[in-house]
Amino acid sequence: MTSNRFSIARHQTHSVAVGPVPVGGNAPVVVQSMTNTDTADADTTTRQVAQLAQAGSELVRITVNSDEAARAVPSIREKLDAMGVTT
Repeated sequence: MTSNRFSIARHQTHSVAVGPVPVGGNAPVVVQSMTNTDTADADTTTRQVAQLAQAGSELVRITVNSDEAARAVPSIREKLDAMGVTT
């Protein structure tokens, strides 16, 4: 019996779409990152998301840990759309 010590059995998952990016299933590994800004600061968070996208992140996560941060999300999305950032 031969075995490949580099062979890894992967858990089978279903693919889901996060915006236009497929994740899981047979989709390729997605380069992703997470901001370390205060999400309530829409300008700083927008700038960091744009920088991460420029660096190659296909998916950028932000923390929404307060009502103020939640209220900033639409503004962040609008600013990113205006910049042409779709990550």
